[in-house]
Amino acid sequence: MNRRDKATTDAHLWAIARTERAALADDLAALTPEQWRHASLCGDWDVEDVVAHLTAAASLNQGQWLRSMIGARFRPDVHNARRLAEHRGRTPEETLERFRAVIASTTAPSGHTPAYLGEVVVHAQDIRRPLGLTRTPSVDALTPVAEFFARRDFAVNSRRHVAGLGLRADDGAFRSGSGPAVTGSTLALVMAMAGRAAYLDDLAGPGVPTLSERLAAP
Repeated sequence: MNRRDKATTDAHLWAIARTERAALADDLAALTPEQWRHASLCGDWDVEDVVAHLTAAASLNQGQWLRSMIGARFRPDVHNARRLAEHRGRTPEETLERFRAVIASTTAPSGHTPAYLGEVVVHAQDIRRPLGLTRTPSVDALTPVAEFFARRDFAVNSRRHVAGLGLRADDGAFRSGSGPAVTGSTLALVMAMAGRAAYLDDLAGPGVPTLSERLAAP
């Protein structure tokens, strides 16, 4: 892909990210105080933690990210915890306003735009699934994330999770790999590649037990 084509593709992906952030903000506006404290699918973080993390992720350029990682001695958990604390408000309403302020952001630590779109769509579902919110991102939003996740490990071990498996979306064009088949929606495949075991029940095929074992491994 030449520089001009990449710029066009990146602009398209950032536009999708903007749409997905705006949709999540609309969902968040209706949450009760108890829902803001609800556990997410992202480790020990509650809903408000995930929102603050998304704000942080949209606020760091390459230099800022590198300085933060150096300060954390290249421990991602420490880096994430510090930036989350920085962007979490005094109240959920303030946290939401900070997130709204970065809806149109194209700031990122690197040029891996599909990964940063993935950050948005995965963490949005980390919030929605436990709360029973049913909005599903478009296949247009999910397919470039699925393709990136299947191709390489970045923030998550997505490629390793599905190595040697044949992934097939039943609602779109995404196809990747060969071997025991794993089929399902593009969303379920993206979330499983991101390590979210809650989505395994949405998948079918002889490769699912292998994927389940990998997601359960430390």
